[in-house]
Amino acid sequence: MNTNTGALRKAASADGRGWTTWLRILIDPGLQQPSLLGGAASWTVNGAQALGALAARLYVAHVFFLSGLTKIRDWEITLALFEDEYHVPLLPPELAAWMGTGGELVLPVLLVLGLGGRFAALGLSVVNLMAVLSLSDIAPAALVQHQLWGGLLLGLALYGPGRLSLDAVVASHLRCEKGRSGR
Repeated sequence: MNTNTGALRKAASADGRGWTTWLRILIDPGLQQPSLLGGAASWTVNGAQALGALAARLYVAHVFFLSGLTKIRDWEITLALFEDEYHVPLLPPELAAWMGTGGELVLPVLLVLGLGGRFAALGLSVVNLMAVLSLSDIAPAALVQHQLWGGLLLGLALYGPGRLSLDAVVASHLRCEKGRSGR
């Protein structure tokens, strides 16, 4: 056992929290997190996390939604691009165009609302990955942008859309219903 694990185990047993509580805190950042700094600092950190997740959702959704709007603005050019420029693996060009455009228009809306936030983030991650893989020659600046979007989407997929989301409202409602029904 390394010293970090030992320190965490000591802290968990010292304040009466078991390993399952600590594991849940590490996996689900939407739970109330313990703070060594006190109530106000904990509230500030939790608020910053919620705002950070919201900002990431809004930024990534904006980028992908605008890309989808560009594609439907001139469908003939979009189809030509998917036939000649984008080489999506395993899909015919017309199906790839429909799926990519649909994903860029529907998934950002879900992401902004935080409804099915992890699903939306994973779906946009697939769209992002296909965009990078389908271009035979991608500019370095464009690749950096795709990496940024991929990193933000990965964070949202792993940690969820945050407290300022419909997922959080639904989860809160379900916890209340579970409490009322007596488990």
